[in-house]
Amino acid sequence: MVSEEAIRTTLGVAGNITAVTLFLSTVPTFFRIWKKGSVEQYSPVPYLASFFNCGLWVLYGMPFVHPHSLLVVTTNGAGVAIELIYLVIFLIFSDTRKRLRVALVMLVEILVSGGLVLLVLTLVHTTHKRSTIVGSISVAANILMYASPLSVMKLVITTKSVEYMPFLLSLFCFSNGLCWFLYALFPFDPFIAVPNGIGALLGILQLILYATFYKSTKQILAAREQKAEMGLAVMEKGNVAQLSHP
Repeated sequence: MVSEEAIRTTLGVAGNITAVTLFLSTVPTFFRIWKKGSVEQYSPVPYLASFFNCGLWVLYGMPFVHPHSLLVVTTNGAGVAIELIYLVIFLIFSDTRKRLRVALVMLVEILVSGGLVLLVLTLVHTTHKRSTIVGSISVAANILMYASPLSVMKLVITTKSVEYMPFLLSLFCFSNGLCWFLYALFPFDPFIAVPNGIGALLGILQLILYATFYKSTKQILAAREQKAEMGLAVMEKGNVAQLSHP
């Protein structure tokens, strides 16, 4: 018979894989940003929320807060590094106003995380109390991370286009939430189960939206491309006319 610890370890490894895949799923988005030299209408909120969330879960998984949570630390440590790279790219290709806002939020997140570490280590002296305090805050941050695409979902509904809601991000948001929800059942850990259960549900909603507006997105992009080609043809015709009548 398979032991509970074996099931937990297997789900934890699966959770690590889906989490890292979730973090890497937006690489095509940032490649597009890098290529175009602009963040366009992409929102920094999901990446700011993920950066803060991963930092808190690294703290939660530390032996002096919640022992025997190495998988939580490794996953979220990778998340911190990946999201930091994304945010640096976002800062480089944003306009001045947006760059200042993103930098300010990052600074606040770092200060809050550092302050929490200091308070937990100096004022709380048992791992049970530390895990309760840090876990409660991390739950809120985790829900915020999963809910951060809601602003993008609103844009999707308004424009009837999923152009700025990457499919892979939605897919792995669902699979990551599901894996960590199941992981938290062996044994039951409400601090991991609750936010990731909510994350799985929000992931499903994003996938439903994607399926709903996929066809209309194709039509919008095709119409935009046709309009651009027509505009280019008009410009070329105008240039020819100017050359013909000096």
